[in-house]
Amino acid sequence: MKSPKRKFEPQSLRKVLDDITQSKALKAGIANAKVNELWSQLMGENINRYTEKIILKNKVLTISLNSAPLREELTYGKEKIIRMMNEELGVALVEKIIFR
Repeated sequence: MKSPKRKFEPQSLRKVLDDITQSKALKAGIANAKVNELWSQLMGENINRYTEKIILKNKVLTISLNSAPLREELTYGKEKIIRMMNEELGVALVEKIIFR
């Protein structure tokens, strides 16, 4: 007995791409890439030189730094950094920052 053939409805390329980019995993990856790029732009080369890792997960931005004095200094400006990043992104992606 033959199984019935599936009929696929034609969809526009825009619809297919929108469906793909709306997937949760891809959204998280795109957000992380944007935040990484934005960190470099906003903080400048000097701070970026000491930055080892940047991860955005559940609206918490975790920044790994290899300089304890810089980590301490940036801790005092957390609110300003959050505000600057969200303004540049155009959406509130960052609610909290953790420096490690």
